[in-house]
Parts: sequence; C-alpha cells; structure tokens
Amino acid sequence: MDLFAVSDFSKPLTERMRPQQLENIIGQEHILAKGKLLYRAVQADKLGSTILWGPPGTGKTTLAHVIANVTKAHFEELNATESGKSEIARVVRSAKDRLMMHGQKTILFIDEIHRFNKAQQDTLLPHVEQGIIVLIGATTQNPYYEINDALISRSRVFKLNSINDYHIRTLLLRALEQDS
Repeated sequence: MDLFAVSDFSKPLTERMRPQQLENIIGQEHILAKGKLLYRAVQADKLGSTILWGPPGTGKTTLAHVIANVTKAHFEELNATESGKSEIARVVRSAKDRLMMHGQKTILFIDEIHRFNKAQQDTLLPHVEQGIIVLIGATTQNPYYEINDALISRSRVFKLNSINDYHIRTLLLRALEQDS
C-alpha cells in the first residue's frame, strides 16, 4: 500500500463529482440535450471555436473537460489570470507540430478569457483562423463586450444558465450515492 497515494476521498467533492461524459452534466439541457448543436458537435468530434458564457458554478470548466474526454483532440488549458503571450506561443508551436506530424487538432481551453487584454486576444486570432487551434473560452462576463469582435465572429457563443434547486437536489443525491 502506498502511504503517499492520494485517495479519492481526499479530493474536494466537486472534483470527485465532476462529470466525465456529456450525459452526466446536469442543468444545461438547453445546449446539451441530444440533438442540440453543441451536443452534436462534441459527439461528432466537429467542435469549432466556442465561447462558454455564464455565471460562476454553471459548469463551463467542467464542460471543457468533458469535451476533452470525448474528442480525439489534444487538450491544453490556460487560465487568463496567470497566462500571457508566451504561454499562447508555446501551445501554438506544439499544436502546429502535432497537426503536421500526426494530423491531430488541439483544443485550447482558456478559463477567464475576458481577463486577456485585446493584444493577448489578438494573438489567438490567426491560429484560430488557420485551424491550428480550436479555442474554447470560458467567461462570466458578456463576451460581446469583453472579447474582441474578430474572435467572437469566429466562435459560437453558448450561454450557460444557473442551476436550479432541482439540479442541486439531483447533484446532492448523486454525491451521496457515489460517496457511500
């Protein structure tokens, strides 16, 4: 027995409960029900650049991680509060290499994308246009004000709604069943 191994119970409940498949995400049926555009694009592995917009706690980051699990694309993650142009350049270099050598696309998930200034956002644009990266940006702010028009015009914006009491009850019951 490894005394230093991290047990599942040492992880925060939110991490233990994080869905791994689209069908397990609760509360965003308006965009993730079978037959909806986002659901179909992810299932077909044909996702284009996307902006996920909604209040905190609605599942933007979770949805990005589920997309990473479902698609064949390589997944990279940055947080705009901690990253800059050099990290973007590193991801783009690797994405170009991966695309040229293996034909594998790269999804770049940027949490808090509204925190990038316009110059940082402009750095992404040619790589999104050329298909070197598929951008998934997550924001709590209205993307039509906080993200530059060129990136918005090359992305689909999906608005996530706050989860309601029914969804919270469902999640609590799921947590109790899983942890017992």
